[in-house]
Formats: sequence, structure tokens, C-alpha cells
Amino acid sequence: MDRIRSSTIGRSLFRSPDRATERDRAAGHWANFFLHIYPVKVRREELTFRYSAFLGVASLVLFGSLVVSGIYLMFFYVPSPASAYGDINTIQNDVAFGQYIRNVHRWSAHLMVLTVAAHMARVFYRGAYKSPREFNWVIGVVLLALTLLMSFTGYLLPWDQLAFWAVTVGTSMADFVPFVGDATRTVLLGGGDVGSATLLRFYVLHVAVLPTAITLVVTIHLWRWRKDSMLEQGGDQ
Repeated sequence: MDRIRSSTIGRSLFRSPDRATERDRAAGHWANFFLHIYPVKVRREELTFRYSAFLGVASLVLFGSLVVSGIYLMFFYVPSPASAYGDINTIQNDVAFGQYIRNVHRWSAHLMVLTVAAHMARVFYRGAYKSPREFNWVIGVVLLALTLLMSFTGYLLPWDQLAFWAVTVGTSMADFVPFVGDATRTVLLGGGDVGSATLLRFYVLHVAVLPTAITLVVTIHLWRWRKDSMLEQGGDQ
């Protein structure tokens, strides 16, 4: 390996020094495009199960499961009132591993809501929302809201009676929000009632807008967690 690294090709590929000492490891860290924004060191306690119960990791793994299983389901689903319910039946009965993948997707969604909520409760219990980490707490609240929206928008896609009336009631609740309630309901429904425009909007939100937003916010959340990991604060001791 040393001979490869010292060759012309090796020097062009490996721009950071061999990580033999702590200084070399730090230099390699700073030279990496993906790692240079993170601190070189993190407290060992924050990486233990006792500290976080790995609820944040579980939430991220479940989100990955949702993305992978959702992409598979997208090949067999068309967001149209004329075909949506039939497509779900086709996935359940005729598509290879369709019922299994759909169940993985559904249970991952339920479990992600639980793990994100439990993660928030754990952070609150430990006092990790206090200064100087209050910004990352706000980011976590945004992630919780996005997770709930992901679950809600996916509820309409089967286009059965349960989904139809659940979304009707859920969007009607938006009317009670001061100032922006009626506009929010109109944007979600694409009109006055649940219809084809609603199904299309919920589908776009579920498969494109919200996953992209969650990915970006999770990236910021992890960056802030690593940046704040070396900060001393009373609520965590």
C-alpha cells in the first residue's frame, strides 16, 4: 500500500497523508471534501447506546428503508383516481414481492414516526435542547413535522374509503389554523374537495418534495450534532 501511495498514480489519488499519527489523521480529515465540515473528534459518550438509545440512527435507517421500498412501489403505481386502487391491488397480488415490499414500506413509516418522537422525547429528557444546542433542537422539531407530513401524504395514495375520509377530515382541520388555514387547505386539496388534483399533489409531496426536504434537513441536523458534540453544557452531564 505504501508503494502504491508513493507512486505517481497513487499521489494523484490519495491527496491526504497516511494516517499514522493523530496529526496525520486530522490532516486526512480536513482534506476530505465530505468530512472537512465535521470536527476531527467527538466525545465517546455521545456514540454509546446509553446516551441516545440509537433512536436517531434507527430513524435514519427507517427513512432509508422507506426510500428504497418506495422507489420499488413507484414502478407499479399511477397517481390517478381511475387506477390508484387497482394498482395497490396489483402490487398486493400480482407483483413479485409486492405485498412484502408494501408491508415493509408501511411498517417503516409507522416505526419512523415512533422513533423520531421517542428521539425528541429522549433529547428533551436529557436537556440536550438547552443552550448552546437550541438551534439543533429546532431542526429536530422541523424533522418531526416533516415526518408526520410524510406519513399523512402517504395515507391518501391507496385511494380507498378509509384514506379518502381520513384525508378529508385531516385537511378540514386546517381551516381552524388562524390566517393561513384556508389557504393551506386549498393548496393541499388543489380545490374545494378531495379529488384527482389532491391525489396528484399528495403523491408529488410524498415521493419528491418531502423526501428531498428531509434529506437536506437531516444533513444539517447531523452537521450541527457533530459540531456541537464537543460543547460542554449542563443539561447533558
